[in-house]
Amino acid sequence: MLKEEFLHYLKAERNYSDLTINSYRESLDFFSAYVEKQNRTIDWFSVQSGDIREWIIDLMDKGSATSTVNTRLSALRSFYRFLNVNGKTNYDPTAVITGPKRPKPLPKFVRENLMDKLLDEMVYPEGFMGQRDRMVLLTFYSTGIRLAELIGLDVKDVDFFSHALKVTGKRNKQRIIPLGPEMEGEMRQYMTSRATEFPDAGDALFLNGKGERISRGQVTRIVKERLGMVTTQEHLSPHILRHSFATAMMNNGAEIESVKELLGHQSLGTTQIYTHTTFEELKKAYRQAHPRGEKQEE
Repeated sequence: MLKEEFLHYLKAERNYSDLTINSYRESLDFFSAYVEKQNRTIDWFSVQSGDIREWIIDLMDKGSATSTVNTRLSALRSFYRFLNVNGKTNYDPTAVITGPKRPKPLPKFVRENLMDKLLDEMVYPEGFMGQRDRMVLLTFYSTGIRLAELIGLDVKDVDFFSHALKVTGKRNKQRIIPLGPEMEGEMRQYMTSRATEFPDAGDALFLNGKGERISRGQVTRIVKERLGMVTTQEHLSPHILRHSFATAMMNNGAEIESVKELLGHQSLGTTQIYTHTTFEELKKAYRQAHPRGEKQEE
């Protein structure tokens, strides 16, 4: 049998492990069983590309992971490559087949009610440092800027006359982000405290305890410690606040093009991940709120 010749080749000439060979055998058996289920006897020389595509769809419909499907497809590719190299056939139905792409993980974010708790109910230490910590969190959540962008902010980047924040992003590309009334009011208070606490400070907007520009580590610590007080999520970081900003914008009706510009994305495709996030939120809300939302399909 062609299949057995192929598996023997993997063992004798390629020195594949028994585990790998069994995986190849299982994948070929899965495909054979699928073809036979269509009331056809498996004939490796009459398999069409369409058969393989339909098999992949069937695997996905039955819940197979993308990695599993691609592993099974890889075994089939290797089998037909073996048949071609050994002169069994000059036809390869897998040549035009592209396996399913591994789905990108949805970005992690903090829900709006928890962000409200963080900013409205959390008690911060008195004095400049507590005010600075809250201002850091509010800036991340109100603007969606990156960690490096926040650290790089200077006092001159805050334009109260235009109600805007000038941000220098990747490749020194600048963008303007509107300042909402809440953030503008609190930024005015913060800058007054900053000038009182450190009258001789340099250009940096956010300062450490010595009046110097705040560091990445210090900002990361502030975010991690404060978020840890309102959520049990893992991997808390400044970037999760950027995701939270974008998700909140999309959930509340912002156009994707506007979110793209605010985030400083080069491509709309990068921003579209938040469409999937909000759709997942929509599905969850439906399941929780609709009287038949939890009913299982039969």
